[in-house]
Amino acid sequence: MPNALIRASRRLLCGLSVIAAMLASSVTAAGARELLVLTSYDTDVVTPLVAAFVSAHPDVSVRVLNKNTNAAVDELLGGNERHFDLFWASAPEAFEVLAQAGRLADLGQGLHTDFAYSAVGWTWRAPFNGTPPQDWNDLLDPALAGRVGMSHPMRSGTTHSLIETILQDRGWDAGWAWLLQLAGQLNTISARSFGVLEGVERGSFTLGLTIDFLALTRADRGLVFRYGRPLIIIPARIAGLQGGRNPETAQQFVEFLLGPEGQNLLLTPEIRRIPVDAGIRAELADSFRPEVRAALQFSWSRYDPVLASRRYWEVKELFEAFIGRDFLRRRDLWRRWHALSGQRGPELARLRAILTRMPVSEFQARTAPRDRATLLAWAALSHALLDRAEAGLAALEARQ
Repeated sequence: MPNALIRASRRLLCGLSVIAAMLASSVTAAGARELLVLTSYDTDVVTPLVAAFVSAHPDVSVRVLNKNTNAAVDELLGGNERHFDLFWASAPEAFEVLAQAGRLADLGQGLHTDFAYSAVGWTWRAPFNGTPPQDWNDLLDPALAGRVGMSHPMRSGTTHSLIETILQDRGWDAGWAWLLQLAGQLNTISARSFGVLEGVERGSFTLGLTIDFLALTRADRGLVFRYGRPLIIIPARIAGLQGGRNPETAQQFVEFLLGPEGQNLLLTPEIRRIPVDAGIRAELADSFRPEVRAALQFSWSRYDPVLASRRYWEVKELFEAFIGRDFLRRRDLWRRWHALSGQRGPELARLRAILTRMPVSEFQARTAPRDRATLLAWAALSHALLDRAEAGLAALEARQ
């Protein structure tokens, strides 16, 4: 796509919250079909695709609202009062939640459509001092304590998918144990996905947990990305919405996104997504960055968005209760534990078990009422475990 078109569309596709564009100057507002899109994607991702679509459909005007995935889902669950035609995001479980609530509309290809693939891992700014982590467990190295950043799953659909990747790969208990230990490594829990990347760029912390395309689009700023292993492929999706006023135009946009032009545009530097079209992936494999080419040679495991949707609320709230709310205290307890780790006694192992224990089983989480009483009960369980760990650490410290 000509650079002039990208620059012109970027100037139009901007604003504080609503990115409104009339990308065909020959079309008047009265004669245009208007497509309303709700998305979690940043302007740099949206602009090339929307501009190319409107170039091919000059009778269409596209208006885009950028909103984080969780806020977008909440709005749509409350009713599509603003009559958005499409929802467009990376977290596939969000679409399952909306489908179960009857908020999605079938545009002829099912209630939602996969258009790209992604996977999660971590990023750093080159050069890395020493050897960068090779796998997820390397992130728990005490040398990295206070040097890792991540965002909160309540504010980032990407982070929710990242947490689910860990839980689905390791299982509920082992997955939460890893996450609870990771809390001791964190420098910060950012309010947004881009806050993680910006923190790495500024040098506020060394490593950031993220999804591939967010880091790969910033490779020109010195960011390097490594996929977690096993590689669990997460489908990015788009879906029509109940209450949308232009389903035919929405269907045209989805068909464009899945067609050759849309799938090829996913590989542009502004987007850096893996196309779902296997033929295009094979044809353009040489154009992928080395990290992506290597990843595509791994055996893939499939992400289960249905499972993630069934515990969507629970996983976010458990993260908040056991990691987010008492983050500083849990991090300090891990610092004290590592300071005593040379003792290697059974008491230290018992304290580690307390610090990595998720006392709420998956069954208990999924069957608990989604109310304030449940949240208070989970917070109390977290506090009780932290109190036990603190008392045990104090006793060991007193013996030194």
